[in-house]
Amino acid sequence: MKDDYVTNYLQSTLPDKNDLIIEMEAFAKKHQVPIMEPISIEFVKQILRIKQPKRILEIGTAIGYSALRMLEASPESHIVTVERDSDRYQEAITNIHRANKKERIDVIFGDALEISDEVEAKGPYDVLFIDAAKGQYQKFFTLYEKFVLNGGLVITDNVLFKGYVASNPDDNSRMKKIGNKIRGFNNWLIQQPNFDTSIFPIGDGVALSVKKDK
Repeated sequence: MKDDYVTNYLQSTLPDKNDLIIEMEAFAKKHQVPIMEPISIEFVKQILRIKQPKRILEIGTAIGYSALRMLEASPESHIVTVERDSDRYQEAITNIHRANKKERIDVIFGDALEISDEVEAKGPYDVLFIDAAKGQYQKFFTLYEKFVLNGGLVITDNVLFKGYVASNPDDNSRMKKIGNKIRGFNNWLIQQPNFDTSIFPIGDGVALSVKKDK
């Protein structure tokens, strides 16, 4: 109950959103499209305000929600984002055009595990944002961190996965199995020698990994 009070309070402090963002949130809820939680995206936006990256790579466009929200915080950034679902890809293109951000957001259609050459050609990147298939997080990180500049940042969403990462180990539900996979990823991530990683209990859990200068 205390967590609910805190969440409700924090959400009451968030800035107003424009009509398109409100419409996208309603669409995502109606069609069960996963997008970042409001508190999480505000946290990411604040990080981007500090860093002001030139180029951001996003794995998991969905309907373009996160990309558009990130541009609110860092309007001079160029975002390359990858989506493999054709319906979500088309929805993202529509939303990005409606927001007049097509010059700032480059959406690539395809499986992120199969099109790394195309993504690399558009880099390098100051920030990598991972918010796609949870069971593939380690593969995404391993494949794309090499395109992140030294001193750059990798942001990974859903690393606490609705509490299942830290919940009862005897739980054999499908959600717990996904949580166990993410727990394994987290354990692997914090041991990566080329990154300093911290996990924050914000929204559904956000990991920040800073790439060390070599």
